[in-house]
Amino acid sequence: MDLQTLLPQFGSGVVTILAFIVALSVIVAIHEYGHYIVGRWSGIKAEVFSIGFGPVLFSRMDSHGTRWQVAALPFGGYVKFLGDSDAASGKDSAAIAEASPERLRQTMHGAPLWARTATVAAGPIFNFILSILIFTAVMMAGGKTADPLTVGALKPLPAEGVTLQPGDEVLAVADRPLPDTGSGGIDDAFLQDLPTRALLDYDVRRDGRRMTAQGPHLMPPLVGGLSPQSAAFDAGLAVGDVITVVNDQDVYAFSELRDIVEG
Repeated sequence: MDLQTLLPQFGSGVVTILAFIVALSVIVAIHEYGHYIVGRWSGIKAEVFSIGFGPVLFSRMDSHGTRWQVAALPFGGYVKFLGDSDAASGKDSAAIAEASPERLRQTMHGAPLWARTATVAAGPIFNFILSILIFTAVMMAGGKTADPLTVGALKPLPAEGVTLQPGDEVLAVADRPLPDTGSGGIDDAFLQDLPTRALLDYDVRRDGRRMTAQGPHLMPPLVGGLSPQSAAFDAGLAVGDVITVVNDQDVYAFSELRDIVEG
C-alpha cells in the first residue's frame, strides 16, 4: 500500500479517535456531574471534580469548595467526595475516624443510606436522560415521516433523461403501487420485483398534480462505503462510484451486482 493510499485512512482514523475522545468526555462529564450535583443536594461534599486522569492541565476552586479540573489523559473522570482516599472512592479510614459528626455527615461513607443511594444512582440516570435529549433533538432537527415516500435527493447517476425531482411524492414505480412504508420502509420483495433497466417510470405527485417521471432504480449499484483492504478497495473503487458494467454485462440495480459477485 503506497503513502497516497494510506494517508486518507490515517486521517480518517485520527478523526475517529478524536471523535471517540470527545464523545467519551461528554458522557463521562454528564455521568460524573450527576454524582456531584445529587451528592451536593444530599449534603455530601465533593472535593474534586475531574475530567481525565493524570497531570492536571487546568483547575479552579468554586464557592462550594470543590476543585474543578481537566487532566491530561482524557479517558474517564471522577468525583472525589469528602472522606474518599482516592478517585475510586476508597474509604479514608483515618480521616473519617477523626471527623466530627457534622463533617462525617458530609462524607460519602458517613451519609445516610438514601443520600448514598441517590448519589450513586444519579450517574447512570443522568446518562439516560442525556440519551433521551440527544435522540429528541435529532428527531426534531431532521426527523420526518416516512409515509408518504418523498424524494429527498438524487444521486448523480450516469443515466440520461432523469426527470424525477427532489420533493416528488412517489406513488408507484414501474406500475407497481408502493407497499406500506410506515413500518420500516420498502421491503426487499418490492425491490426484487422491479424491472432492471436504465430508467423506470415513477408515478409521482408534484405540486399537487399527479404525473409520470423517469428515474433510476430505487436501489442502484452505487458505492456507498468501502472497507480498507477489501477486494473492492484494492480494485480501485471509490465512494460515490456507480457501477454500470460487470464482465461486459450492464447492471442497473444493486441486486444484479450482488448476484454477479455471489456467482
